[in-house]
Amino acid sequence: MKTILNVIWLVLCGFWMFLGYLVAGALLCITIIGIPFGLASFRIGRYALWPFGYTTVERRDAGAPSCIGNVLWLILGGWWLAIGHIVTGLLLCVTIIGIPLGIANFKLIPVSLLPLGREIVRTDQPFAAR
Repeated sequence: MKTILNVIWLVLCGFWMFLGYLVAGALLCITIIGIPFGLASFRIGRYALWPFGYTTVERRDAGAPSCIGNVLWLILGGWWLAIGHIVTGLLLCVTIIGIPLGIANFKLIPVSLLPLGREIVRTDQPFAAR
């Protein structure tokens, strides 16, 4: 079932989200300071490409630099990403077929708000991360 949902997601909105996060990650990686944010954008993009069957978990070894980076991410762009995912999720939930896709979009909100210090793992092994 998750494969079917992933294919529908990919066709309807996942590919475009992936491209957006990919372009943003490439632009962020231009400067040395932006590399961690660019890598986080690539990670979110990969998650946005194929969200069903995966979840995010917090890394316990992230530390203070990821906290500071999350604050910067939140102030500079995280709010806008979260608002975009909320609006898209609500629009997808208008139809019955779109409800699982809207829920998947809501799953992207926490990682788009605070991406540093999170890891994307398979749903069947959420506690196997490092």
